[in-house]
Amino acid sequence: MAASGGALWRRRAAALSRAARSVCGRAVGAERLAGRLRARRREEEEEKKREVPGNPARRRARELAALQRVHPNVLARVLKQGAVYQDEEVVVLNKPYGLPVHGGPGIKNCVTDVLPILAKMENMRAETLHLCHRLDKETTGVMVLARSKEVADRIRLLFKTRQVEKIYWAISVGHPDPAEGIVEIPVVEKEVQSQQPHYKMTLAPNYRLSSEDGKVLKTRKNRSAESAVTRYRVLASSSACSLLELQPITGVKHQIRVHLAYGLGCPILGDHKYSHWNKLAPQKLPEITLRRLKLEQSKARHLPLHLHAHRLSLPLGASGSKWIDLVCEPPVFFHRTLRTLELDIDKN
Repeated sequence: MAASGGALWRRRAAALSRAARSVCGRAVGAERLAGRLRARRREEEEEKKREVPGNPARRRARELAALQRVHPNVLARVLKQGAVYQDEEVVVLNKPYGLPVHGGPGIKNCVTDVLPILAKMENMRAETLHLCHRLDKETTGVMVLARSKEVADRIRLLFKTRQVEKIYWAISVGHPDPAEGIVEIPVVEKEVQSQQPHYKMTLAPNYRLSSEDGKVLKTRKNRSAESAVTRYRVLASSSACSLLELQPITGVKHQIRVHLAYGLGCPILGDHKYSHWNKLAPQKLPEITLRRLKLEQSKARHLPLHLHAHRLSLPLGASGSKWIDLVCEPPVFFHRTLRTLELDIDKN
């Protein structure tokens, strides 16, 4: 009887021990789970801060740079959706903002890398696609791709011999005076000596004003400088800014940006590189422009470059008998800025 009672006691003690371990285990498991949930919540909050910045200008800047983070297949689909013209020789795209044409250090996606994917997509009807010219990473608009190397070589020659008519739109800070004209000043690349040494394109004029009598004197030509000619015309003006139509006759690197900033004193809105010469700093904007954009000067660095390749006209076909006129609408952010600054073309 005593043995039987002892066995019963031992069974009860074992059951209590198992229950205690179970409760303790559940408590530890719950604590671990709560810790994981808290950590996950913190990660989500940090990710939300990164993805949805506090101010609209920064958020739009991140949205414009999003194509650098997508899969190449997604980028190819975006470019295909932006196709504005196709025939047996060419495919014409409306290049998005923030997308480089060529690769390089720190560049995840570029146009050249996705051309093989784009060529194989439905309705593209191409074995491969070839670049015919380039646009800067921050420039949007008309980009021509050729379906064969022969056509690409022919179109590149048209660009080189200035047989392609190029029309750009830009929003400038300031009003060019006169409202229409031609800037014909050579451009050269120079190193800027500052706290952050860097290279920029700048003007290399062939003439200067005499400090003694104000006469125009011819200077020695810079052998490294390239001839650069840009026609411009003001389409609308408001809020200390202007909408300009630009026709680069030559094709020198950053020609439009340099001629507007240093030749006319009216840098392109969002052109932080050429708004200053001796430093790398955000563009300084007039008070009325900041008010209209609902922007603080400290956030001006998030403004994108407002330069758009609006129209391209060129002869196609082996004999050049087929003349095509290609037009691309500016991106959404460009139109939004036009409305905000009240740059209405129809009123001018």
